[in-house]
Amino acid sequence: MGADRVLEFPMRAEHGKQRFEDTFRKAVVEGLSRPQKSLPSKYFYDRAGSLLFEEITRLPEYYLTRSEQSIMESNIEVIAAALGEKLALIEYGSGSSQKTRLLLDHLPEGSTYVPIDISGRHLREVAASIRREYPGIRVVPVHADYTTPVELPPVSGRRVVFFPGSTIGNFEPPRATAFLQRIHRVVGENGGALIGADLKKDLSVLLPAYNDSSGVTARFNLNLLARINRDLGADFDLTGFDHRAVYEAEEGRIEMHLVSRRRQTVQVGGAMFSFAEGDYIHTENSYKYGTDQFGHIARDAGFRVEHIWTDEAEWFAVFLLHAMPQ
Repeated sequence: MGADRVLEFPMRAEHGKQRFEDTFRKAVVEGLSRPQKSLPSKYFYDRAGSLLFEEITRLPEYYLTRSEQSIMESNIEVIAAALGEKLALIEYGSGSSQKTRLLLDHLPEGSTYVPIDISGRHLREVAASIRREYPGIRVVPVHADYTTPVELPPVSGRRVVFFPGSTIGNFEPPRATAFLQRIHRVVGENGGALIGADLKKDLSVLLPAYNDSSGVTARFNLNLLARINRDLGADFDLTGFDHRAVYEAEEGRIEMHLVSRRRQTVQVGGAMFSFAEGDYIHTENSYKYGTDQFGHIARDAGFRVEHIWTDEAEWFAVFLLHAMPQ
């Protein structure tokens, strides 16, 4: 297995550095040109953003990671057994792969782990660490944007996508269905998906998770502007914007905004954008689900809900999905 264990599949040519910058610039300019300015949340995760998010997951207010971790730890034997004997575990947005280690601890030798992440440097570091820790598992990192169709290298075994952290909540419900349909095509009939989703709950618990007292989430949000400045030569003044997170009850989602503190003009890619005091950029959605509601989305995408695990407070759920014939 030695040669296989050092195999790496970089992002496809169209996701190369120049192509990425062009795509990034286009997305930013288009988003800021809308009547309600917005930016795609997937661009949060450069190296600085990835590290800030790891810090967020350790905050006392951020219940999501602890809740999901407790579910995984309490049920890991059952979860691992349900995934199958020979497995190709594919993780979308792998980050530090901390939760994945629980699964890797229970996978038989000869299984394959395919971490997919948009942050190439961070991905390489984590993949190298996983290879050292799990010499019996083939590690095949894929540097790609998982929100678009991704070509995977040849892997054997039952394909199961692991998508923890309630990242599915970043998609509007129709897009969540479309995303799960893409996962269905990746795993194929009788493949599976293990997905973490945040559940609806009291605002006294929900809002502090996105407005932490240490200001880490604010730095994470503002880092998106810092990245635009660095990668696209923009001139955002980071002191001119404040972080804000609000709950939109009708939509059932947290919205993250960057709010202009004053009248100002910003240059991005040769285009000029004006802000009045109070104007905001919508940077992220985080939908909260009922278990039945998420089950309907999964079924619309061609999956059967095999099992739902929740934490004791029922703040979070992990869904095991089975891909049905289509």
